[in-house]
Amino acid sequence: MLVVALVLFVLAIVAIATGVLGLTGKLPRNRFVGVHTDAALYDDETFRIANRVAAPTSVAAGALLFAGGLVAVAAATVPALIVAAGTAVVALFTLGAGANAAAQSVAGLVPAEEVGGCGQSCGACSLRDACQPAG
Repeated sequence: MLVVALVLFVLAIVAIATGVLGLTGKLPRNRFVGVHTDAALYDDETFRIANRVAAPTSVAAGALLFAGGLVAVAAATVPALIVAAGTAVVALFTLGAGANAAAQSVAGLVPAEEVGGCGQSCGACSLRDACQPAG
């Protein structure tokens, strides 16, 4: 049980630190922690906005993970392990909800990629002629 609690405590610290840094705008743009969708990584501003939006859910997930760790330490039984695992699952869904909200918040800030032709770079599209103007 102690190992499970330790893992939950470490994950809680990471989630809370990421949330606090994201909320304050001090989380550097990277591909490892924070929201790292293509839109969020577009530039420093979109990364800052996305992680500021996701910060409250990251802190909440950290609190859930910490609570799960406390349960695992306080009651070293199988039901306590089930409760700890349940809090980890809820924390994961909480992080996902925050990341989804953050991705939606910056999606409109990034210019759409232009796709030429039929979307096939090799020109082997069977509908190639449908893409050409009638003439």
